[in-house]
Amino acid sequence: MRLSRLSEFWRTAALLLAGSLVMLSQQTDAFYLPGIAPHDYKIGEKVDLQVNSLTPSLNADNKLESVLSYNYYDERFHFCRPQGGPTAAHESLGSILFGDRIFGSVFNLEMLKDSSCQMLCVQTIPGDDAAFINDKIMKGYNYNWLIDGLPAATVKVEDRTNKEFYSVGFELGSAVSGQLVPHFHNHYDIAVQYHTVDSVHHRVVGVVVTPQSKHSVYSKDTIPSCDTIEPMNLHEGKDNQVVFTYSVRWEKSDKSWATRWDDYLHAMDPKIHWFSLINSLVIVVFLSAMLGLILARTLYKDIARYNADDAEDLQEDFGWKLVHGDVFRPPQNFHYLAVIVGSGYQLFWMALITLVIALLGFLSPSSRGSLSTAMLMLYILFGFSAGYNAAHLYHSFGGTSLRQIILLTAMCIPGLCCTILVVINLCLVVANSSAAAPAGTLLGVIALWFVISIPLTVAGGYFGYKRKTFDPPVRVNQIPRQIPEQPWYLRPIPSALMGGVLTFGAIFIELYFIMNSIWFHKVYYVFGFLFLVFIILILTTAEVTVLLTYFHLCAEDYRWHWRSVYTAGASAFYVFLYGVLFYFSRLRLASYASLIIYFGWMAVACFLFFVLTGATGFVASHLFVRRIYGAIKID
Repeated sequence: MRLSRLSEFWRTAALLLAGSLVMLSQQTDAFYLPGIAPHDYKIGEKVDLQVNSLTPSLNADNKLESVLSYNYYDERFHFCRPQGGPTAAHESLGSILFGDRIFGSVFNLEMLKDSSCQMLCVQTIPGDDAAFINDKIMKGYNYNWLIDGLPAATVKVEDRTNKEFYSVGFELGSAVSGQLVPHFHNHYDIAVQYHTVDSVHHRVVGVVVTPQSKHSVYSKDTIPSCDTIEPMNLHEGKDNQVVFTYSVRWEKSDKSWATRWDDYLHAMDPKIHWFSLINSLVIVVFLSAMLGLILARTLYKDIARYNADDAEDLQEDFGWKLVHGDVFRPPQNFHYLAVIVGSGYQLFWMALITLVIALLGFLSPSSRGSLSTAMLMLYILFGFSAGYNAAHLYHSFGGTSLRQIILLTAMCIPGLCCTILVVINLCLVVANSSAAAPAGTLLGVIALWFVISIPLTVAGGYFGYKRKTFDPPVRVNQIPRQIPEQPWYLRPIPSALMGGVLTFGAIFIELYFIMNSIWFHKVYYVFGFLFLVFIILILTTAEVTVLLTYFHLCAEDYRWHWRSVYTAGASAFYVFLYGVLFYFSRLRLASYASLIIYFGWMAVACFLFFVLTGATGFVASHLFVRRIYGAIKID
């Protein structure tokens, strides 16, 4: 099983190494979503049912108690195994890295052939394993099955609108708050919806599973009955005999294959997304109005006065013109600043192109892990952009060591993130979670980093260093100017907190849906809203940073380089605080491993968000400062 996963990974890596065009060319044979073609079944043809990892969901108290997933064939669950062992399905790189472990199963489904009370197997579950299963039932763990690429779901009703929708996965067992021994689901009523193409061919368009708990008795002389109403309880003080059974029912549907995901992609309240978008647009319009007022009135008057020939006016110079001789002075530790800006370009292009691809429908939910695979490979390929922009900025600041800036850009930020992710993976290994990435996959990702990303970064750094540097529009004084005492609201921490909260205000509603989708294993699909929110985030970050940079320059503080980075990047601090709030309001993690995993992933996400927004703020401020100082006459 492990070898088949590794071989699939290296096959995918070879294709991606040949070029992104190969990946795109495989997606041109499209029907509904590029790369996904329907499978037509004939009557009696076998329809494979695949099993995936068991994942946590909300418990009886509407809290998430764990973020650990477990392999379906974990020996402690004692589920029925195929003869010769389960066969691993082909998975994408992103699918493996983010916890999918898909295998074949012993279920026998044949197109349009109903079956009732079919026995899978009989298992004896010891008391220790019964305690493990009961604990997972109390924590709300779900089965995750796949039939023809569609996840098995349960039908739920939205409280506000009374509309039915499909919720991915179904419960391992049932328990109510205060119940000592939960019921274990060992019988599965599988309803498969099909659409008839013609008299011969049929397609799967929906899968609904209703799990039940049945204490069936098995012996060699009797056939298990599914009519019992006595629930199956796993007692922790003794061995338990469990009979696994299932029934299959085929239901004809008018639903077409092209729209079969509509029931899964249910928007609980689409008005909230519109409210989020309108809220973000209001912030952008407000900031644009303020920025326009400054540029059209204040700056226009200042530049006109500075360029006047009246000597009396020249003696009244104050504010941002007084620091013209220091504003382009290279900041301290400018090599680290160049690394952040270069990596910010890398993240920006990765995010933008991923969202465009998802918006156009190239990342189908049927292709599990396609989104994460696209993000990872684009990040690796855009190492060229990181090296190019970092080396160019570094050289413009007067840096002379090309080797140093390339090494820092290639290793600093990716290395820090990789270290955190390795720690998270070790926690998953210690906790015996199936989400732990295999060692071969991790080595493969590291190989992609060293074989593709670092050479691209080196090439980008070489060309960026050779590019013509940014020449300051004014001469830089040899002696730094003394900075006057700053008002409290323009000091580093207060100004950064003020700037960060405005940027965070433009994204916090959509952030809830993203985190809810990640941690509760929901399908996120509103990429149109996400794309608009991303554009608004970039605009808001740029405008807020330019405004605060202007205020700092008016206060005769010319240290705008690093200020622009952490003023824009301060929104990452609010994102982390929001993650803490989300933890206390929606989660109740019971193990240290779950805590480390949750906050470790939040740390990685917030750090990358800081790099992206910080680089955006610096680029906007850099363009603004060069523009205003290039428009005045300096004696």
